[in-house]
Order: sequence, then structure tokens, then C-alpha cells
Amino acid sequence: MSSVRTVFVGAVEGSLVALEALIQAGRVPVLVVTLPPEAAHRHSDFADLARPAREAGAAVYLTTNINAPETVEAIRAAAPDLTMVIGWSQICREPFRAVARLGTLGYHPSPLPRFRGRAVIPWTILAEETTSGSSVFWLDENVDSGPIVAQRLFPVSNDETARSLYDKHKRELAVIVPEALDRIANGEVAGIPQDENLASYCAKRTEADGLIDWREPAEAILRLVRAVGDPYPGAFTFDSSTRIGIGEACVLAPRGRHIGLPGQVQGHTGRGFSVLCGDGTTIEITAWSGPPDGRRPKVHARLGPGRKTM
Repeated sequence: MSSVRTVFVGAVEGSLVALEALIQAGRVPVLVVTLPPEAAHRHSDFADLARPAREAGAAVYLTTNINAPETVEAIRAAAPDLTMVIGWSQICREPFRAVARLGTLGYHPSPLPRFRGRAVIPWTILAEETTSGSSVFWLDENVDSGPIVAQRLFPVSNDETARSLYDKHKRELAVIVPEALDRIANGEVAGIPQDENLASYCAKRTEADGLIDWREPAEAILRLVRAVGDPYPGAFTFDSSTRIGIGEACVLAPRGRHIGLPGQVQGHTGRGFSVLCGDGTTIEITAWSGPPDGRRPKVHARLGPGRKTM
């Protein structure tokens, strides 16, 4: 198996898993490019790559812009055969992609060509997908569209959370990244072209998209809670002007058991408090954050988008 000089780019939990897998496989990158600690706030799942990289003998370059001329020059100075971008939110422009002799590999947490784009893990759950996958592919001028070098598919459960799905991708990363590098080292560099007829695209999501609309049915609200939780900012609502983060919830009572308005707090429970949803189903909030001292909203308070309680 031939040696391949690699530059590794990443800044999140999945990046750390992939980097550690490469180190364990004896394929230490010559250079690791990652965010400086003061930019950690850019990612809710930020991970420190500098320490394990240095401990393994790799050089480290800190940047907030992968396409900056000085960043590209630092990578060029490392004379890589291959660059690997695993967990970096910026689009890699042509000057960056042109540095490595063989090209640049990217990673995407979806069964490409489906679910290209942003916020793939939340969208996978929100779209009620039953299958997901991890894909390593060649970066090109478009988004998530290059030939696939390695791909692993796995099932998505009915009760999947953002964290459980994220962790599934992390487990796949530990296998698929060294596998892709081995294939390239063995001369398998072409990859399989993606079928554009099967392509779909995920829109960007922001923290504000976690706001709960209590007029929705309970199933949709519970799905949102699961989809946007840890390691992402999470679902939330308001009790008057107080923001309440909703971490975990479940069905408490079927439609018709409680009569009231959507978003109205029906009562306090042993584990939290209950809220009526738009379809008449009551859910129980069992993990929340925001109110002082863990205070639960008052019974009959109506939760919503920052409006006063009724």
C-alpha cells in the first residue's frame, strides 16, 4: 500500500473521530487545518483537533477562512497528495481544491446524491427518512456533487434524535474515512459519478427554526424536538418573555383528554409539565432549560412565540 501525503481539514466532533481513525490506522496527516479556540462558537459541536494532531506528530494551522490566500499557501507548503475536508462549514473554492496533486475529498452525512446541502441530520429526521448514510466524495465546483469514493448506508429509527443519528454518522466516519484513503492509495481514484436525477437539496436551518408552533400536531412537535436537539441549539418556546428550551418530550394523554388551547400548560407532572398540542394531544415535557431555578411554567399559561401568557 503506497503512502499518501494528506492535509486534513475539520473542526467538529465528526472531524475528531475521522482524524483519530486515520492516526490509529498509521495514516497521520502532514498538516491539520482547524479553527482557533476563539472561533469555537461557530459550531455547537466544535472539537479540539489541534492537541491530538500535535501529539501524533502532525503540524497544525489555525484559520477561520479555508479559502484565504495565506491558508491556501500554508497547505501548498505542506505539498499534499490529497486534502480531506471532514466537518468544515465553508465551501472550498477552486484555488484550495487545486493545491493537492490528487484532489480534495469531502464528507457528507447523507446517502448522496440525496440530501445535499445544509442541516442534513435535522432534515433527515424531519423528513421521516428510514435510511441515511455517510458519503466520502471528490469535491468539485458544485455542492456535494462529486464522484463518490466510499459510502455506507444504515437505518434511521422511528425515535431517532439528532444526537443518536449524529453518533451513528460518527461511528461510520471511523470506518469510511480510512477506507476511502486506502482505496486512493491503491490507485482507485476515479469514484462513482452521482446520478443527478436522484439529487435532492436541504435548505439552511438557523437557531430560530427551532421555535415550536403549538398549533402543530403532537407528532410534528415531538419530531422537531428530536431533530434539532443536542448537538444543535434545540427546540424552544416562550413563557411570556422567558425562553424555554425543550430538550425531551413524549406523549402524555390522547386527543380529547384535556380541553384547552394549543400551547396551554395543562398541569405539572412528576417529571415536568404537560402542554396541549394543536391536534388535542397532550405531551409531557421532561427536560427543559431557561427559567430561573428550573421553574416550570404556571398551569394554564399559554406558551408561544414570545407573547404574554393568558
